Amino acid sequence: MKITNTHINGCFLITPTVHGDDRGYFLESFNQREFEIKTGLAVHFVQDNESLSGFGTVRGLHYQEGVHAQAKLVRVIHGTVRDVVVDLRPDSSTYKQVVAMDLSQENKQQLFVPRGCAHGFSVLSETALFAYKCDNYYHKESERGIVYNDPTLAIDWGIADKAVLNLSAKDLVLPRLMNV
Repeated sequence: MKITNTHINGCFLITPTVHGDDRGYFLESFNQREFEIKTGLAVHFVQDNESLSGFGTVRGLHYQEGVHAQAKLVRVIHGTVRDVVVDLRPDSSTYKQVVAMDLSQENKQQLFVPRGCAHGFSVLSETALFAYKCDNYYHKESERGIVYNDPTLAIDWGIADKAVLNLSAKDLVLPRLMNV
C-alpha cells in the first residue's frame, strides 16, 4: 500500500497494491498495522457505511463535531466519484483548504479524511457504489454541514451541467462556510 500526503494536514491518498491475473484481481483494502506505520496515526474503525448513487448526485459536505467527530477511510467499489475534503480545523495550517480527487473502481484509490474535516462526493459515472469506514459512530445531534456550492470554497464537482445535480433537501439548505 502506498500512502501519499495531500495538501491538507492528515489527509492521505492511499493506493493499494493490486495483484491481478487472468482470474481477476486481489487487493488488501485496509491493513491497520501498515496504516499506522506509514501515517503515524492510530485509528480504530467502528462502523462501515455504503451508498449507491446515480450520476449527478452530490452528497455533502458533511461532518460531525465535538466528541462525535469522525475520521473516514473512503473508496469506490463501482463507478467514479469526485471526492472532496474541506479542512475545518481552525488550528490547522490548511484551515479552509480543499482537496478534490477522483476515486474509481479503476484506480482503486482511497482517501483518508481526518477528524475535523467536512466530506462530500459527486457521482461522475452512471452509478457509483461508495464505501467508507468511520472511527466514531454516527450521532445525529452532532451532524453538521456546509452547502455544496459555497462560493468561498469554489469546489469543482466535475459535473459541467449544473441542471443535472441531484441533492437531498437537507443538503440544499446547509449553511455557508462563513456561518459554521
